[in-house]
Amino acid sequence: MLVMKRRERADIADYEFEQRRGRDWWKRPFDLAALCAAHIALAPVWLALWVGIPLAIWLNDRGPIFYTQERLGKNGRVFKVYKFRSMIPDAEEDTGAVWAGGDEDARITRVGRFLRARALDELPQVINLWKGDLSLVGPRPERPELTEEFARRHKGFRRRLAVRPGLTGLAQVRGHYATSPRCKLRYDTLYIQRMSPWLDVKLLFISTWITIRARWR
Repeated sequence: MLVMKRRERADIADYEFEQRRGRDWWKRPFDLAALCAAHIALAPVWLALWVGIPLAIWLNDRGPIFYTQERLGKNGRVFKVYKFRSMIPDAEEDTGAVWAGGDEDARITRVGRFLRARALDELPQVINLWKGDLSLVGPRPERPELTEEFARRHKGFRRRLAVRPGLTGLAQVRGHYATSPRCKLRYDTLYIQRMSPWLDVKLLFISTWITIRARWR
């Protein structure tokens, strides 16, 4: 009887998340409006970042400026996410896909450490935002290999795929870079249950403040 009750609760939870798939219709117009406003109001800042960051990365070790990874989007769709390179070239050549650590990770470059503290390595993901791969706010997209691993260890981990992933999210604002997948799942689940335009605005303002203070660690 206890097993049946657990299964029933899991079925109800899965059904509720399936029902939410069509309730984020407002996010795409919201994202596009916010992106347009930010690019118009902060055009000089964008220009300085797009020129200064690539130059700093190249001068640091003469390696590639950009880095791409496969990530899982809404409904499990695979897409390539764009980032400024913050680690040494070919950082995973010997290890394969691994979950990056915090500042103590020896693969992170000097410039990369500066970028990560301010989340500036994520700046090229505005390309993913324009394409519709990402939303401004939502669960951070995870790599397919790591999603499989985390899904085996944490029941319900795939429910994060019910909505479009985000550039920032509740897990990033309330947690930190090395917060465990289990804890991030709790934050992501809470966000999906309560997501609204007002919550997105609030999380964007908090994320901007964290970036200004260089507290993305």
